[in-house]
Amino acid sequence: MSDKEAKPADGAAPDAGKKKPPMKVIAIVAALMVAEAVGVFAVVSATGKKPESAEAKGVEGHAEVDEEEVELKLVEDKLQNMQTGKVWVWDISIFLKVKKKNEKFVTDQLKAREAEIKEEVARLFSKAQHSHLKEPGRETISRQLSALSTKIFGNDPEGAPRVERVLIPKCRGFPTE
Repeated sequence: MSDKEAKPADGAAPDAGKKKPPMKVIAIVAALMVAEAVGVFAVVSATGKKPESAEAKGVEGHAEVDEEEVELKLVEDKLQNMQTGKVWVWDISIFLKVKKKNEKFVTDQLKAREAEIKEEVARLFSKAQHSHLKEPGRETISRQLSALSTKIFGNDPEGAPRVERVLIPKCRGFPTE
């Protein structure tokens, strides 16, 4: 008989020594935590500031729109260069990247001074060295066009140049006979 008593005791020993946590207590604690979270949310939303910054966001949004950049066509033409002793015709397309806030001023200047701008760009291309026109990155011509755009369009009231960048998407040269 002692063997029979020992077997149940060995089999029951792992479960008998441990006590299961009461499920009711866990449920009550969880319910209290949820009720506390709901209460804190209700108090904070009732006493917190109402969104007053809706107008300020609109103003900031307007400022962000002013800081967006747009592209304006400066010149699209075929220009001659004879610096190599031969006549080369350069098919070019030049755009200006300006901030939205400067777009009206630059557009007005482009219309008012169209002939002057075309003449200056043509003069720049006719005097340019052939190696500058053939540069893969067009750094020299871009720099000269940037200086020209600053001369023509100037700076905005904050002192920054009105033209952010000069873009030359097309600059292909063809020798002519």
